[in-house]
Amino acid sequence: MAALQGRDFLSSADITPEQTQALLALASDLKAGRTRIDLSGRSLGLIFSKASTRTRVSFTVAMARLGGQTIDLNPQVSQVGRGEPVADTARVLSRYVDALAIRTFAQEELQEYAHWASIPVINALTDLEHPCQALADYLTLQERFGAVEGLTLAYVGDGNNVAHSLMLCGALLGVNVRVGCPQGYAPSPAVLQQAQQLAGDRCRIEVVHEPVAAVRGAQALYTDVWASMGQEEEKGARERAFAGWCLNEELLAEADGRAIVLHCLPAYRGLEISAGAMEGSSSRIFDQAENRLHAQQALLGALLGGCQP
Repeated sequence: MAALQGRDFLSSADITPEQTQALLALASDLKAGRTRIDLSGRSLGLIFSKASTRTRVSFTVAMARLGGQTIDLNPQVSQVGRGEPVADTARVLSRYVDALAIRTFAQEELQEYAHWASIPVINALTDLEHPCQALADYLTLQERFGAVEGLTLAYVGDGNNVAHSLMLCGALLGVNVRVGCPQGYAPSPAVLQQAQQLAGDRCRIEVVHEPVAAVRGAQALYTDVWASMGQEEEKGARERAFAGWCLNEELLAEADGRAIVLHCLPAYRGLEISAGAMEGSSSRIFDQAENRLHAQQALLGALLGGCQP
């Protein structure tokens, strides 16, 4: 964990399998009250160009529980929203806060912040990846099964940023990840190839185009909204394209009998997930949402050096 101090976390692939496992172990210990991290006197800046509930609140509460504070640098009420260059913003904020969590559209903007900042920069969601979500997802899977290596996670829906991070993080942890989606809505070929290279011979990362084939025998069934932020104008076309891809009780019946249901929220019952699947006994969706807090506490502790003896 010491090697993570001062590092950026822009992608699930930025850390090693061992570091990923260590973060999950630390998150589990923090959740259970078995360990404490002291970040008193430290500050986290939030720059969110996209709407957020869980990410904003979980980062704010995580810093508070660790003894630090959070400053919401809303672009609408700061110079960020008036066109100040990223190079200037990043260098100035590096003098004020100890880390930045950034939620924006382009991964390239996040990378530019990381280039100019002298403090850790965390990906709080871009159009390409959502790595903090993936940490919480695999923490939830670990809680259910004890260990994640060798399990199969089936993601059904749009091959979006969440799917990308699930593939990359799953590859690091030895989890088989099947992304099921209609033709034309597959994950980025470059991210798929990267995940397959990270997986090596330990697990399989694959894309299929039939929902039952995606979920058969899986230990986790996962979905997300069909139209992500910025795709609102495509909502109607996407709903037509994804007809038959709802994560419902029929699909759940094709999975492992112990399977859990996951969704990163917000969810639209009757579209990408049925009310029965979301509210049924297999659902771990709200445990998963809570785990954002614990996973991000672990991440902040590691990046800001709070895990040092």
